[in-house]
Amino acid sequence: MNKFKVAFKGLASAYRHRSVKIQVVLGVLAIIGGIIIRLNYLEWLIFIICIFSVIASEVINTCIESLCDLVINEYDERVKRIKDMASSFVLIEALMALVICVLVTVNKLGGLFNGI
Repeated sequence: MNKFKVAFKGLASAYRHRSVKIQVVLGVLAIIGGIIIRLNYLEWLIFIICIFSVIASEVINTCIESLCDLVINEYDERVKRIKDMASSFVLIEALMALVICVLVTVNKLGGLFNGI
């Protein structure tokens, strides 16, 4: 039970970061959009996986950036590259989620993939 308590404290700590808050807000907007277009069960599964994977990757990125800042206080090109790569992980994850959710939405609204 204590592990859950620690995990929720970590989640609360991550939520204090602006970038995590932005991803949560975007996730909520995606959920609202899903409600509006009346996603079915499978479409909801896809949306939820996308939303949570982007938020989780942002939490990991925030951890990496915080650890880098803890270890080295001054500017270091190696640390910059590490932070940039961690940030690119979030970008890749967000782009993947965006493409998937757009495809699901377009298919839902226009039947783009009917007949495939």
